[in-house]
Amino acid sequence: MLAMKLSSDYFSACLLGLASGDALGAPYEGGFLEQALWRAIGRTRAGERRWTDDTRMSLDLAESLLARGELDLADLASRFAKGYAWSRGYGQGTAKILKRIKRGQDWQLASRSVFSQGSYGNGAAMRAPVIALFYARDFSAMLHATSESARITHSHPLGIEGAVLVALACYALLHQLSTADALTLLTSHCADPRLAGKLDFLQCFSNSGKLADTPRFIVGKLGNGMTAETSCLTAIYIALRFRHSPFEEMMAFAIDCGGDVDTIAAMAGAMWGAANGEKRLPPFLLEKRSYIRHIGQLLFDINEPA
Repeated sequence: MLAMKLSSDYFSACLLGLASGDALGAPYEGGFLEQALWRAIGRTRAGERRWTDDTRMSLDLAESLLARGELDLADLASRFAKGYAWSRGYGQGTAKILKRIKRGQDWQLASRSVFSQGSYGNGAAMRAPVIALFYARDFSAMLHATSESARITHSHPLGIEGAVLVALACYALLHQLSTADALTLLTSHCADPRLAGKLDFLQCFSNSGKLADTPRFIVGKLGNGMTAETSCLTAIYIALRFRHSPFEEMMAFAIDCGGDVDTIAAMAGAMWGAANGEKRLPPFLLEKRSYIRHIGQLLFDINEPA
């Protein structure tokens, strides 16, 4: 769809932004007990900030795409199951699915046995930026792969459409589309009226240029929950609002929004990174920073002409 020059710095920044948002948001996730637990396990022995299942599953997806050269759902499901660890903060439903897969159950049966209609959570959306990077030069394949990759854990139409919107936003920012053009692209691929209504709000924001809305107001309009409906447009709004601002300012706003902080901050961080590049990211100690940067470089290389 687009043919502009791409830079490896923005690919790595997208993944590092995702992991950074995840790690910075995790201490504010959940109630008192969850936050107390993360304070206890939220850093490595070297003092690096740990990330949650959001980054783990995003890396699983990237590693599968790079190893197979395409989306292979059986391989991806296996990697998701092998990567599962309770200490990463997996959601209860996803944990049940992955445990079933690890015991040998087919991923399609495992998913439907836990969610008969498919999960409409935001788990597929938080890893969708990886799809946008892998298929950065193949728009149609990107859309198809985003929908398909969601099916393992989040096959409800809302879960899938939320993932598609996040992938599209990341794709648009990677290709440096204006905010207005990015929202037009999203609107053209949004069918569900529940998400379309929230996109209308973002269109109004874009047209007015108003930046003074408080976190409380935005949460009231867009949500801050664990479902695709109540988080994906929130993350997109935050990324677009702060696309030209320091990463730390965006994170402070995401944290003040509360709710599913780590996932919303991870999605927003990925989009911000795709728009700004690694040089603008804060250089704090992040778990496996060098490896995440390396995966970003490999995703860039796969898009470069031979």
